[in-house]
Amino acid sequence: MFFKVNQEECIACGLCALKAEQYFENNHEGLAYLIQDNNSGTHDFNQNDMIKIKVAYTACPTGAIKRKTQPFS
Repeated sequence: MFFKVNQEECIACGLCALKAEQYFENNHEGLAYLIQDNNSGTHDFNQNDMIKIKVAYTACPTGAIKRKTQPFS
């Protein structure tokens, strides 16, 4: 599964980094991004990772964390 933060929808609340700090950080503007692929949406997360990321994905108040079965282009 592939994940990416749509930074246009991100409100910089920091909830994703609180829920899954090993996967999410905030940039200099406070917007979230995925650490593993610098938010390109090209890193294929394994089942273990997905469980942890899904906690942040479901907690995001704006739905800015996106997921796909194929890499983002």
